[in-house]
Amino acid sequence: MANGDIWRFGATELAALTRKGDLSAEEVIQDALERMHQVNPDLNAVVEDLGADALERASALDQARRDGAPIGPLHGVPVTIKVNVDQKGHATTNGVTALKHMIAPDDAPVVANLQNAGAIVIGRTNTPEFSFRADTDNPLYGRTHNPWGGHISPGGSSGGAGAAVMAGIGALGHGNDIGGSLRFPAAANGAVTVKPGLGRVPAWNPSQKVERGMLAQSMSVQGLLSRTAKDLHLSMPCLIAPDLRDPFHVPMPWRGAEPDGPIKVAFTKNTFGYALHPEVDKALDTARDALIDAGYHVEEIDPPDVFECGRVGYRALMGEVLTLMKGDIEAAGSQTIQDIFEIYFQEFSPIVGDDLIRALAQRSQYAREWSLFMQDYPLVLSPFLPQPFFKPDRDTEGAEGVHEVLGCAVYSYAMNFLGLPAASVPARLAELPNGPQPINIQIAARRWCEDMAVDAAAAVEERVGQMAPILWDRMGVLA
Repeated sequence: MANGDIWRFGATELAALTRKGDLSAEEVIQDALERMHQVNPDLNAVVEDLGADALERASALDQARRDGAPIGPLHGVPVTIKVNVDQKGHATTNGVTALKHMIAPDDAPVVANLQNAGAIVIGRTNTPEFSFRADTDNPLYGRTHNPWGGHISPGGSSGGAGAAVMAGIGALGHGNDIGGSLRFPAAANGAVTVKPGLGRVPAWNPSQKVERGMLAQSMSVQGLLSRTAKDLHLSMPCLIAPDLRDPFHVPMPWRGAEPDGPIKVAFTKNTFGYALHPEVDKALDTARDALIDAGYHVEEIDPPDVFECGRVGYRALMGEVLTLMKGDIEAAGSQTIQDIFEIYFQEFSPIVGDDLIRALAQRSQYAREWSLFMQDYPLVLSPFLPQPFFKPDRDTEGAEGVHEVLGCAVYSYAMNFLGLPAASVPARLAELPNGPQPINIQIAARRWCEDMAVDAAAAVEERVGQMAPILWDRMGVLA
C-alpha cells in the first residue's frame, strides 16, 4: 500500500507488516502522523502531539529489528493515550486546567505494557473534566468532535480516544471506564471495545498523591478502543501483562478453555420502562441473528435485575464522589462541570454513611446472582442505550439531559458495579433525520472471559461490517 494509505490498516495488519519487514515502523508512524495532522484540527481528539518522540522511537525499533532483537506483538503500531493516565514526562491533566503542570514521574502500567509490546504513542487524547462526563469538552483543551458529524457527541470520558481511532488517528486508542467511559465513545463513534472485568488490567498512576476510593478501585478499568474485534484479540493480551504496582491484578491468560458445545446467550430487550428506539431494536435483532448464524444458542430471557443493581451501584459511586471529590470539583472545576454534578446528585441520590457500607455489602449479592445465571448463560446480549446516541452537551440541559445521557444507561454501569467484562460493537448504521449514526449493542460475559465477549463481537462484526471504511467514505473532510 502506498504511503498516505498506511493509516487505514488496523493493528493486526500493521503488526504483521512491520514484523515481516514489509513496512518499517518509521513509515507507519510517519503516515499516522500525517493523518493526525490532516484530520485532528477539525476533531480536537488529540490534545498533545507526540510526533517527534514517536518518530524517534520508531527509528529505534527499526534498528532493533535489524539487529535481531526480539519483536513485540504490537511492533510499530501507533496508539494514543488518554490524558488521565500517567505517561512519563507528560502532564496527567484529567481535563482540568489546574492540573496542566502535573508531570508524571513514570509510566502507568497500561502505557508500559503497550510500549513493551512494541506500540508507539503518537499523541494524548482528550477527556472531560475529572473524566466524569459521557461527553468530551473542558476549558483546558476545548471540545472534541465526532467524526460522523456535529449531530452526535463523541461520547466520554474517552471521547478523544474514540474519535481519534475511528478517524484513522492511530490503530488503537487507550481509554478507561468507571461507568461506561470506553463503551460510550465506542457507541458514539462506531468503534469496538471490551470493558475488562475487575482485576484484569493492572492500573495505577505514579503521580497520584492518595489512593482512590474503594468504588473507584473496583469499578474503574483500563482498556482499548479499536476499529475491529480482531485488533482487541491482538492487543488486549499485551495490556493485561502483570504489574506489581497493582496488587489486585489477576494474572490470567487472555484465552480461556474452549467451550463444550454451543455457547448459550441470554438475549434481552428489557429497557425498564424507557422507550426502545426502533433503530436500537433493529440493531439488537441483527446482533441476535448474527450470533445464531455463528453457532451460538440464543435464548430470549432476562438476566438478574440490571436496573436495581446499576442504580444502586451508581448511587454508591456518587456517595464516594460526594465524600472524596466534591471539594476538588468545587475548587478546580468549571461552572459547567459543577452544575452537571449537582444534577448527577439529583439523578443518582448519593448513598452515604452507614447506607454506603450496606450498599457495598449488597454488591456481593448482585455479583453472586449474575455468576449463577452466567453458569448457564455465559454471554448476555442487551442494549447499551435504549436510544441512538445523544447530541453534544446534552448533559448540560438539566435533569432531562442527564437522564437521557446517564439515567437510562443501566446496562453500562451495572457491569462496572458487578466487575464483569462487557463488549460494545456496532450492529447497525442508522440513517436518522439529523445524519448517519452507528448503533452499538452490548455483550456482557462471565468474569474473566473477555475473550468470549470479543469473539461474540467479532461474529456481529462479520455480519454488519466495519464502520470505519463507511465513515471515511461518507465524511468527505476525513476521506
